[in-house]
Amino acid sequence: MIKKRALLLLGTLGLGLALSGCDLYQSSKSSFKGVDLTGAKYARELQLPDIDGRSRSLSDFKGKVVVVFFGFTQCPDVCPTTMAELSQVKKMLGKDGDKVQGVFVTVDPDRDTPELLKAYLGSFDPSFVALRGTPEQLKAAAQEFKVYYAKVPGKTPETYTMDHTAASFIFDTEGRIRVFSRYGSGAEALSQDIMTLLAEAKR
Repeated sequence: MIKKRALLLLGTLGLGLALSGCDLYQSSKSSFKGVDLTGAKYARELQLPDIDGRSRSLSDFKGKVVVVFFGFTQCPDVCPTTMAELSQVKKMLGKDGDKVQGVFVTVDPDRDTPELLKAYLGSFDPSFVALRGTPEQLKAAAQEFKVYYAKVPGKTPETYTMDHTAASFIFDTEGRIRVFSRYGSGAEALSQDIMTLLAEAKR
């Protein structure tokens, strides 16, 4: 049931973003594999504490292509698959992999402690940054990104899960939102969009 809800949510959000993309861009021809968000009036800023309590923002990663994903460590499939694919992409890019920054925003700060987030992301790539805000900070960030998340009760209060938007947001080296990459697109599509942005930065 949870997986069905997640897939339905993904399809609805993906369709909505795709339709909004039609309104945003004058050219229907995009070189991106994902949804072109160039010029979007949302997902323009992100300011949340990292696991050490330091306030982080997109400007901290200027010069790198930044991939932002909202998820949680106890996610059974979408989150680990996304993180593994991003790690794979960094390796595929060779030296240019150092110009890619993964940012994981937890939608489950109650259970995702700093220690757990550090171990979780470290299992994929130690360079990935985890952001963990207060409920109020998380709500504001989700609204800015038009991201959905909600607690789904389990058999006990501790075994709940989270429904959430299953996609990555890709920013260029100047910190501008450029691509919405749907879950399931695969590492190859993600790598091509990142390479497009890296090549653009060299012009």
